[in-house]
Amino acid sequence: MPPQQPPWQQPSGPTQGPGGPPAPQRQPTPPQGERSPAPPQQAAPPQQPADPQVPTGPPAGGDRVVDTSSSVGDGLHKCPRCGSAEIRYSIPARALECAYCRHHWNEEVAEQKFGLDSSIAELQGHTLASGTADVREDLTTVTLKCQGCGAEVVINIAEQMQSRCHWCRQTLSVNSQIPGGAVPDAVLPFLLTREEAVERISAFVDKRRTFASPRFKREFVPENVMGVYIPYMVVDGNMHAELRGTGEVTTRSYTVRRKVGDNYVTEQYYDADVYQVQRGFDLLVNDLAVESARRFQAEDASQATNNVLNAVQPYDTANAVVYNSSYLTGFTSERRDLNVRDLDQDVEEDFLAIARSKVQPTVANFDRGVRWEQEGVAVRGTRWVSVYVPVWLYSYADSAKGDGSLIHYIAVNGRNGNTMGSVPVSHPLIFALSCVLGTLAAVIGGAIGLAWFLS
Repeated sequence: MPPQQPPWQQPSGPTQGPGGPPAPQRQPTPPQGERSPAPPQQAAPPQQPADPQVPTGPPAGGDRVVDTSSSVGDGLHKCPRCGSAEIRYSIPARALECAYCRHHWNEEVAEQKFGLDSSIAELQGHTLASGTADVREDLTTVTLKCQGCGAEVVINIAEQMQSRCHWCRQTLSVNSQIPGGAVPDAVLPFLLTREEAVERISAFVDKRRTFASPRFKREFVPENVMGVYIPYMVVDGNMHAELRGTGEVTTRSYTVRRKVGDNYVTEQYYDADVYQVQRGFDLLVNDLAVESARRFQAEDASQATNNVLNAVQPYDTANAVVYNSSYLTGFTSERRDLNVRDLDQDVEEDFLAIARSKVQPTVANFDRGVRWEQEGVAVRGTRWVSVYVPVWLYSYADSAKGDGSLIHYIAVNGRNGNTMGSVPVSHPLIFALSCVLGTLAAVIGGAIGLAWFLS
């Protein structure tokens, strides 16, 4: 259960508006001997909405858990036509495929099957899909009983969700939502083939070859890309947002020329009307995706650049289907190790960032910008769903530096092809180029100075 957060957050500091940093309310005084501008006449402030009442207290309603567990028992995923357990996901067919009878089918869309597409405006309290339950770190292995011959097979859920029976070779799958973080509520299958991912990674690196490390150019093999399912929490939110601050409208701008030593300098001044600005509005957020694996949330990028994953969003999580471990066949997956309470504060900060963005068109008349001094969201209700999303991932570590080298990642969104990553650069080449540019700038500056002196 997410901890109850107070609806009003203290301001985290001034925010720069789109029109530049707000000017202080006290206008600058021109130097002695210059004409002082007439004080600006105060214009009528822009019409503001009535002062809304800020909601306080915890959101109405209690926690509700939606059972998204599969009705299929462990090890029983079979072809609905011939009963074979040899099933894998086919990207060209965009469906599960039986290896024997070539039958194709897909699981149902998770939102529709479990009623997770109900109106966000009606959310009260916290609605949690059962796949978001707290992770048990001590649960790493599961024993499955083969339905074909009765043998017991142990699966390390930290590394795989499927295994073969060592007697009858039947494929066994973990389908139960065990509290180990390895079984989500839904999975978003790949649409981009491996060949398409290789093309995008190659094109990404080609644009950066000029300054790339020579060793990286020699060792770069885009075919080493791997398909990975990354755990995300998808959150819907029903809330009320409040923002208060000051906005400025320019009434006059002028320049003042004054003497400093033997030279004259020109300075730009502004006169501005200052207004109190307040915005209060209801806000609905649909399908906010948040990473739920700790290694991808690490702020320290000194060991790896795996924080590039957020840059390849968005994902069409509304199309995620009911979890079936057969979708993971041939791919790897990362285990979720963050709970709802670990992500609750980050989600609320994202809600607040969305509110700031939503309000920007309403303050466009403040050409000097708006500085928000108080801001917060009162969350009425949320809905949390655990989803696996598809990523093609290429990694590179400088072989000359051994284990201590920085691991560079290039990620490709497995649905829409968005690509972002990190390429190791050649520091000597960048240093040499900066020296050349610095020398050219010095020569040009000297020539301009000489011409000015002679004139």
